[in-house]
Amino acid sequence: MKNNNYLLSLVTLLVLSACGAPAASTPVRAPTIIVSGNQAITLTSPAFKQGEAIPAVYTCNGSDTSPALEWGEPPNGTQSFALISDDPDAPSGVFNHWVIYNIPPTTRSLPESLVKDAKLPDGTQQGQNSRGWVGYLGPCPPNGTHHYTFVLYALDGKLELSSGANKGDLLAAMNGHILATGELIGTYHQ
Repeated sequence: MKNNNYLLSLVTLLVLSACGAPAASTPVRAPTIIVSGNQAITLTSPAFKQGEAIPAVYTCNGSDTSPALEWGEPPNGTQSFALISDDPDAPSGVFNHWVIYNIPPTTRSLPESLVKDAKLPDGTQQGQNSRGWVGYLGPCPPNGTHHYTFVLYALDGKLELSSGANKGDLLAAMNGHILATGELIGTYHQ
């Protein structure tokens, strides 16, 4: 069983780190990850619904602040959450917009306009986006409609990562510790 979980985690890591950009006409869907008995967490936002447009206020054309996110109950044994948001339609490959981890296990939401500090008072840590900046970086596609994935991970422990880690660091640290996932996809057209 432990080997199966390790293999599943390794496959998950490989799928999430793939960086080929799909053709503009191909609908993009973030990979569905089945972990530890098909457990999933519902991830939503009061700002936009699954598959709908992300309001401009959360983009480079607005105030570039993070949307509020909410999620359901995680599986037993959840000790922290992590969240990665990226754009798989970026011309140069997957562009990372938000890396956030060590969210306390009792948390069920992130507020709108979360401060862009590397470490928050509750212990939550934010990592670097693809620009090398800490915190959320809103959608800003060069042209056309892009799909933005928000993937939440319920983890079986707190991660030993410094604040400001990048997506690769986070994926490696989560390997073998993912209990469940949830995803939300929004679009933005420019």
